[in-house]
Amino acid sequence: MLSYPSGSLVILTGLPGAGKTTLLQRLYGLHGEESRPITTGTVAVIDSAQSKRHWERRLGWAPYPVRRAVVFATHIGRIRQALAGGRSVIAHNRGCGPYVLRGFAWLARRQGAGFHLLLLDTPPELALAGQRTRGRVVAPRTFARHRRRWESLIARVKGGDAAPATGAHILDRASAALLEAITFDETGGGNGRSPR
Repeated sequence: MLSYPSGSLVILTGLPGAGKTTLLQRLYGLHGEESRPITTGTVAVIDSAQSKRHWERRLGWAPYPVRRAVVFATHIGRIRQALAGGRSVIAHNRGCGPYVLRGFAWLARRQGAGFHLLLLDTPPELALAGQRTRGRVVAPRTFARHRRRWESLIARVKGGDAAPATGAHILDRASAALLEAITFDETGGGNGRSPR
């Protein structure tokens, strides 16, 4: 189990195909067809795919860069709204570039929330296999860019630098499979306390 302070923003990130959505589905009972965030108690579970589904029929005519921008803005807006409402947030985000993470850190500060990273560290070949299994394979050039950013982030975190987050917790595939719950309470550890 991982535990974070109440009211925190936890961003779950990793390579495309790493298993982030699968982890959220298992822990929170998501069925993969949601178009809006799921709330359980005081926790909002927000997957970027929810925003994509919300817009896919309405913006099917729009060029991909426009759709991507609208989906990302919706995703960010939903996170901000949940934090402003006093909820703890666990959110999936595929991108892990420095500007994206700084944006999340700024958003958390604006809402008086702690900002934490939960990193699903999956070897690239397994992430590619995950993409093929779900039937959505990222273009090689795009995947290479994600991989460069991911490797830079994971190296920094392993070296003790979680900035701009307060703390970061790394899960490999095996430990993710054993994870039973993510909780938010007043005694949650700054980096994600693991009592078991």
